Amino acid sequence: MKVTKKILTASIAAVLLLGTVNMPAFVNQAYAATTTLEVIYGVNFRKGPSTSSDVIRMLEKGEKVTLVSKTNSSYWKVKDSKGVTGYISSSSKYTKTVSGSSQSGSNDSSSSSSSSATVEKVISAGMKYLGTPYKYGADRNSTKYFDCSSFVRRAFIDGADITLPTDSRKQATYVKNKGKTKSSISSLKRGDLMFFMSYKGSSSSSYSGIDKSKETVTHVGIYLGDNKVLHTYSTDSGGVRVDTITGKHWQYRFLFGGSAL
Repeated sequence: MKVTKKILTASIAAVLLLGTVNMPAFVNQAYAATTTLEVIYGVNFRKGPSTSSDVIRMLEKGEKVTLVSKTNSSYWKVKDSKGVTGYISSSSKYTKTVSGSSQSGSNDSSSSSSSSATVEKVISAGMKYLGTPYKYGADRNSTKYFDCSSFVRRAFIDGADITLPTDSRKQATYVKNKGKTKSSISSLKRGDLMFFMSYKGSSSSSYSGIDKSKETVTHVGIYLGDNKVLHTYSTDSGGVRVDTITGKHWQYRFLFGGSAL
């Protein structure tokens, strides 16, 4: 009888111990299932966690989805109101938490790391189009030709699953609305968008006395750091290319820049 009691006691202890070990996994699953996200900017709802995956549809602003799991640093698996499961970008640009929490502890450093990784993906996506011919007013859905804004737009679609506005002026407004614009090239970070005014000459004197706050944005590119920009601007220039900014008309034409992420 005593032996049986000891065995029973040991068994219960083992069950309790195993239950304690497995509890965090259970809690995490329930935690994710009760997290509701609200779409704050239209985002592609995909079949898989990558930009190459088919788009199920566009989730519209105001829609609410349930967070199922965090697939990786760039994508979350979610379920819409109709029970359809798919993947969306994890960028804070697209969703906000309205119940539960999409956070898992202190995320300041991980958020910064994720942003840096996204910047590199955007730049890598843009660099693969080096040499692609320039065509003013290029089809926004084509990769055969680009103008400045369609190129930047494509780099962000391919690298970050972010669909920017269709032209440079609207892209400039988009960045301004994020409230992080910079008027000095030295303040720019790798991956920031750069906005320029019209060409008036190759020397700095051609731009002296101009009130840049009143100038219209006519060109956009992606800042690479080290005073270099990735962009495209004319048929004769050879299409998508990398240019040095300092000491050239690009420096004098620069209006402002900032992150689109």
